[in-house]
Amino acid sequence: MAKIPKDLADKDMFQGYKEKASFESMFLAAEEEPQSVTKVQKKSAVENLQLAYLTPALQEKIGKMLLDLKMDLYKEGIVDYEIKAKREGRNIILVPSMTKGKGKQ
Repeated sequence: MAKIPKDLADKDMFQGYKEKASFESMFLAAEEEPQSVTKVQKKSAVENLQLAYLTPALQEKIGKMLLDLKMDLYKEGIVDYEIKAKREGRNIILVPSMTKGKGKQ
């Protein structure tokens, strides 16, 4: 009979042991595989230039205003719309424009 060595680490005790493939182990192995991570594409110079003047604080402020507008339109029953941007002199204006579909007209 073989003598059992003492004070072995778990890794050393299971050295050379192969588990038989089973239904459960197949699914556990699939869960442990890292999911393919989509690579973040670098923005082109044109995209960076278009967003250059929108600081994070300004983006947050515009986002809050657009959310308030969306809520006001929803209260009026308007749910199908798109935001159109236009420039008048030095002002840039965002205007909600109703699209065909559901909503109060």
